[in-house]
Amino acid sequence: MQAAVLQNLHEPFNIEPVELAEPGEGEVRVKLAASGVCHSDLSISRGWTPMPTPIIIGHEGAGVIDAVGPGVTSVKPGDHVILTWMYPCHRCRECSRGRPAHCEKALTSMLGGADGTPRFKVRGTDVFHFVGSFAEYTVIPERGVVPIRSDAPLETLCLVGCGVMTAVGAVFNTAKVEPGSSVAVFGCGGLGLNVVQAAALSGAERIIAVDLVPKKLKMAQEFGATHTVDASKGDPVGSVRELSGGRGVDYAFEVIGAPAVIVQAFNAAGRAGKVIVVGMPQFTAEVTLPAFPIPMEEKSILGCYYGSPRFGYDMPRIVDLYLAKKLKLDELVSRRLALRELNTAFELMEKGEVARSVIVYQ
Repeated sequence: MQAAVLQNLHEPFNIEPVELAEPGEGEVRVKLAASGVCHSDLSISRGWTPMPTPIIIGHEGAGVIDAVGPGVTSVKPGDHVILTWMYPCHRCRECSRGRPAHCEKALTSMLGGADGTPRFKVRGTDVFHFVGSFAEYTVIPERGVVPIRSDAPLETLCLVGCGVMTAVGAVFNTAKVEPGSSVAVFGCGGLGLNVVQAAALSGAERIIAVDLVPKKLKMAQEFGATHTVDASKGDPVGSVRELSGGRGVDYAFEVIGAPAVIVQAFNAAGRAGKVIVVGMPQFTAEVTLPAFPIPMEEKSILGCYYGSPRFGYDMPRIVDLYLAKKLKLDELVSRRLALRELNTAFELMEKGEVARSVIVYQ
């Protein structure tokens, strides 16, 4: 089998043969159908999100269960699944509170198999994997797959494994956007477009899309934005406040991970407004905000981690909304590429030329 191996940070991926262990206790082997190429993958490859190398990454995957290890009860060979990059235990304090994305055990066991040790070998040497959807097969804990209906196209629904879940969950779960409200979305790449369409589905009355690229603003309108602001023409805060009647918006989503844009989102929010930080900043980044509006205007800042998900409920629900034509997902896929073209997918992402590239396995 083939996989994309990141031998060192800041280097291209090597597409090469790898060996994969049989699934152990509580583990499953998944035959990948497709994998999205996410900005978080870029963060790992650049060292902005610290992980060891060599490593096989890719975390926005979907496929079919190929084999199961001892003790696996929730899935069987042939089941269609979406992969998650969190492996919640469903027993700790945070899981019991309905916050599996903050599972106390999952946060310390995100590399390798169920016990955190490698399952891949390259030329006889152990290689860690973070989900490992940039490979034809992967082995992960049973807790890292969500079974879905078999009539759903996996080539598209791989996006639910990260970007769609994060953005739709930011609206539905983290912010809980109310009907009739006003929303600003700073950043209209793949994540931002999903925030836009989820806000529309939630009944937001005014959805203001903000970006530097006119092509992305046009796409945002197709996904439900009622107004757009071209941030290349000056500070967008004044434009957002003007479009919201001078009051500022009820919800301001930052979907880039840039400290300066987080400040813009904060300043664009109105009284009692919620600022939801969805984008992933660099590990050492810091943000300085004006303090006065926090207590006096009751502004709040919410972090959004993976869309505050309940995986077994939210992911199948998103699939149902897509099949009911309530969510646009096919339109998010700008390019479909083979695994050997993975480095091209990263180049396209860095240039801002795609909403999402998808690696498709034959």
